[in-house]
Amino acid sequence: MKHPQSAEFQIIPHHIAMIGNSTPRKCGIATFTTHCSEALAKQFPDMSVDHYALDDGLGNLVYADDVKLIAQNDLISYAEAAREIEESGAQAIWLQHEFGIFGGAAGDMILHLLARTKLPLVTTLHTILENPNPDELRVMKALLARSDQIIVMAERGREILRNHYQVDDTRISLIVHGVPDRPYVEPAAIKRLLNCSGRSVILTFGLLAPDKGIDAMIRAMPAIVRAHPDAFYVVLGATHPNIVREQGESLRQSLEALAGELGVDGNVAFINQYVEQDELLDYLQAADIYITPYVNPAQITSGTLSYAIGMGKPVISTPYVHATEILADGRGILVPFGDSEAMAHQICHLLTDQNIRNGYARRAYAYGRGMIWSELAKRVGRCLAQAISMQPARLAPRRNYSIMEPDLSAILRMSDGTGMLQHSILSVPDRNHGYCIDDNARALILMTQIASHDDEVHDRWMTTYASFVEHAWNPQAGRFRNFMAFDRTWCEEAGSEDSSGRAIWALGVTARDATLPKHREWAAHLFDRSIGMIRSLTSPRARAFIMLGAAAMLEARPDDSQCHDILCEFGSQLIYLLEQARRPDWAWFEAVLAYDNARLPHALLVAGKQLNNHEFIACGLSTLDWIVAQQTNPDGHFRAIGTESFGRSYSKPLPFDQQPLEAQATIEAAVAAYEVDKAAKWIEIAENAYSWFLGKNELDIPLATANDGGCYDGLTPTGVNRNQGAESLLALQLASCAMNRLSRTLSDVAHEAAPEVAPASA
Repeated sequence: MKHPQSAEFQIIPHHIAMIGNSTPRKCGIATFTTHCSEALAKQFPDMSVDHYALDDGLGNLVYADDVKLIAQNDLISYAEAAREIEESGAQAIWLQHEFGIFGGAAGDMILHLLARTKLPLVTTLHTILENPNPDELRVMKALLARSDQIIVMAERGREILRNHYQVDDTRISLIVHGVPDRPYVEPAAIKRLLNCSGRSVILTFGLLAPDKGIDAMIRAMPAIVRAHPDAFYVVLGATHPNIVREQGESLRQSLEALAGELGVDGNVAFINQYVEQDELLDYLQAADIYITPYVNPAQITSGTLSYAIGMGKPVISTPYVHATEILADGRGILVPFGDSEAMAHQICHLLTDQNIRNGYARRAYAYGRGMIWSELAKRVGRCLAQAISMQPARLAPRRNYSIMEPDLSAILRMSDGTGMLQHSILSVPDRNHGYCIDDNARALILMTQIASHDDEVHDRWMTTYASFVEHAWNPQAGRFRNFMAFDRTWCEEAGSEDSSGRAIWALGVTARDATLPKHREWAAHLFDRSIGMIRSLTSPRARAFIMLGAAAMLEARPDDSQCHDILCEFGSQLIYLLEQARRPDWAWFEAVLAYDNARLPHALLVAGKQLNNHEFIACGLSTLDWIVAQQTNPDGHFRAIGTESFGRSYSKPLPFDQQPLEAQATIEAAVAAYEVDKAAKWIEIAENAYSWFLGKNELDIPLATANDGGCYDGLTPTGVNRNQGAESLLALQLASCAMNRLSRTLSDVAHEAAPEVAPASA
């Protein structure tokens, strides 16, 4: 780990992502985050600030064009934002955290986003709980572990982090809430603008909610009015939108009724609107006294209190955490929670003695000069620079990216006398999930592609996987069964279309490539028995698999008219689907991306080669080009289409979770492309996808365990899924077979191209 650089050597980032709410959403976090974005842009003109705002979908709000929205309760929207942030060039993230603004239990959806980016993280904590519930504790611990630097707005926040969460003090910065920079004015100079000249104005502002303690202040008003008949208590602010949705305006109405019952309704005004900043500051400057009668002792920050200090207001407050700190050293007066008598006493005291009132005002205003937004921006800039400087240097790992020889060790570890088991717990087969034809069909293909030093072993396992496929055929249903329990009972009468298509593919390849005639004969026999009914499948991938099987069979039996017709019909259908789904930025067969994507262009390429159909070949090459572009990260590494992307219409793919199946499909499609188009880029694409297995990927982590032929199940935001299921093992071994074939092809081409050298004369 690098040590933080000293301040003079830290470089302020030129591009950051900031996550929080945004105006016009009516909440304190939205106002704060928007002002922070503006302050950074003003303080650091060369800094780009990408503002990502949470949107709850309520209120039909119209955000500024440069605000990027995250749907508050949509997990995929968080993943999309993470991808966009990672690819934007941002150097760090500044997060405004409040449990309630994010979706999920205790707002845990934000962790989904943060897990999908490795950028340095600075987190401002707007709430720090000493006694969190289990979900809040879980989220806070994860957030603190992920954060490089943490900003608190009160010293008490630092103490809680140290004592309750064991956070190292070097990671915590105290940066108080920002305030606007306005010259100090005497209240009388501006009261006339608000039609309250000649009155003693007491102000509370902010979104109206039960925890604001307004009722206690209204109960104080009769005593205040008896001493100062001109006293005028202004409650400025709309009711909190959540309260309105749940209760309507019953809270405001009850407070108005209370003022009427106490006979002070003429001295209390409720301004039921969300005012913009300039008008808000006018109200503040017109106030003689500002009061925050809040009832929550743990409230660690208050933007309204900060603004009041920044405008130089004499402040009376209940002793919640933020108030006890900011009003220390004679900058304000504290009264007990809910103590209307104490409120009345202190307000009367200030209204009676202007000199004392002016003293509080001067001290508050002087302190507020250190809170203005430009000062906050400078300190946050240093925090961001510190977080970036703490990142370890990312060195290219020294790894061997050479093509591995195929290895059956892990495949046989997952196999028994029935066939290949589906899943594992780490590297140990998990019998609870039994078997499936998908994996056994792939295993059958592998046995036709891999050289074995032991003919008996090869024959045995070839026969085992073939037997599984044979037993899976259900002529009554006209389909192959897919899932079998460990006790050898079938879980269904007909499997998915894709699993039946994959079985046909395996049969075609076996009929063409099996070493022993008996296996070739069996495969052709079952292919002929099943292909007629299987042709009715409509899934694009099922048809692509069938095309791959039919093309292989056509190589084995060039006069097979049925296979010829399948290639023509299904290939034309794929081109039709492409034209139906195509958009200017979307050159794909479907409106969505799913699994095994590269098999669609792969099928067109092998069909085009067999039929000498240039339209099929051109379409296969162009769509493979397109899908490869979607599967390339900003560093140029292969990035499998993440499973979070599946089923999202016309959307950029998300990076996680990545599965080995996609790398294998891309490799085999690229090899097929090279067979019809000798461009070097197809070799590079295959090599890039293969290197993904070996660690040249999003996380610089190998998935292949080269010592035993193993392969982990996928790449997640936090590392590899350490299970080693059949699909992943087969993907690695089939990819290795394809790369070795390609390597031999290139070697043969190079040998043929080399000029002959005449032997030297004696």
